[in-house]
Amino acid sequence: MDVYQAFRFELDPGNVTRGALASHAGGARFAYGWGLRLVTSRLDQVARIREGALIEGASDREAEALARTVCVPWSLPALRREWNRAKGAVAPWWAENSKECYSSGLDGPARGLDAWLKSRRGERNGPLVGFPRPKGKRSRRSFRVTTGAFGVTDERHIRLPRIGVIRTKEPTGRLLGRVQAGTARIVSATVSQAAGRWYVSFTCQAERDPPPRTVSAGPAAGVDIGVSALAVLSTGEKVPNPKHLSRYQRRITRRQRELSRRCGPAKGRQPSKRWTDSRARLARVHASVTRARADGLHKLTTRLAKSYPVVVVEDLNVAGMTASAKGSGHWRGKAGLNRAILDVAPGELRRQLGYKCGWYGSALVVADRWYPSSKTCSGCGWRKPSLPRSERMFRCGNEACGLVIDRDLNAALNLAALVRALVSGTASSGGNRPGDHLACAQGEERSTGSPGCSSVNCEDGTGRSSRPGKTATVTRQRVAPEPAPTGSNR
Repeated sequence: MDVYQAFRFELDPGNVTRGALASHAGGARFAYGWGLRLVTSRLDQVARIREGALIEGASDREAEALARTVCVPWSLPALRREWNRAKGAVAPWWAENSKECYSSGLDGPARGLDAWLKSRRGERNGPLVGFPRPKGKRSRRSFRVTTGAFGVTDERHIRLPRIGVIRTKEPTGRLLGRVQAGTARIVSATVSQAAGRWYVSFTCQAERDPPPRTVSAGPAAGVDIGVSALAVLSTGEKVPNPKHLSRYQRRITRRQRELSRRCGPAKGRQPSKRWTDSRARLARVHASVTRARADGLHKLTTRLAKSYPVVVVEDLNVAGMTASAKGSGHWRGKAGLNRAILDVAPGELRRQLGYKCGWYGSALVVADRWYPSSKTCSGCGWRKPSLPRSERMFRCGNEACGLVIDRDLNAALNLAALVRALVSGTASSGGNRPGDHLACAQGEERSTGSPGCSSVNCEDGTGRSSRPGKTATVTRQRVAPEPAPTGSNR
């Protein structure tokens, strides 16, 4: 199957090359700001023409027709035409950089305006998208290349338009071998700077041959993501939480105090050199936290996708879990919990599982966020009315069961039990859908369409729409989960 895969390498540029990379990134930012200002001025002109026509006594249709005479460049081709006409006057230095950096900068407002319009029309899912905002001088430096002479030249060098050949700190032989073998085609290259380091990310259209697997090929792994442990598997394994942010917190605090003592930027005042140096040192510490967190998540998700044919996770409402609690009297403790949840990065873990399960031939099943996996007994299906965070052990209230188990392990066992119900639903005859065979253990009934419905899109073709690259979503259950096998897991 063909997938889009990114290969990221750290660059090792000299001083001249660093200046060229910074110039290209600055050109992209200038083009972004110029395109956004152009669209804003045209929109203001349209509003003035419409308002003036209405004041003169024109009808709404006539005022709208007059306003349409002003060309507002919404798309990237329209912004490119406007840029080519005006670049000699607004940017006489444009020839110093590749045209790709300006095209990359203009692509930003084009994408932002498209998302803003679709969000206003209700054609885009998720929260409302605001109007694109300008970028400041200290924003992230980056630009994108889609055409021209760019790519990997050998195992230690890459090529970019106008800049030329740049040495890399990491070997690029893996990508070079795939390109030469014809199993990967480079589509674009994105150059960015983070904490003083320059990186290049090649987006490739690559061919992957995952091993054939089915949902019933082996035991499913229920994964409960938490704070005390990074992940608890239904097999009984606990993946410890390294708490990267806590490990670096003293260093971050020291750098922040140092930064606060420097003379920073203000209205009409440039930041001091020491402030700039302190800010760079703080950024390097945060970059170390980011790299350590990403390394741990990649190792965990790769192992899960390779080791288990089915991985079950919850659809966590991270935005709701990390909402501010100011005014409630407990906002300090809640702020610490929010910091710990964001340090785990549950959304990133699920995102990585989404594409890695497709790479390695396994299936990802996402349980509905309202499914009470922690409140339901994994042995008999009894549901506890409430389970505060302070209770780390689950005690079943059913006298015939009496199960006492760690709450995270209990949740993982319940998630793994959902797959058995999913398999029995897909294997049943008579037109029954998978959701008709899933257990309902949630406290309140929610309207999710027809009774017993579930949205299922399995990556390995076990769902109703059998499209690759999709996940299965379990939304509602009706029968109690099968009792978990007795053993060391309890």
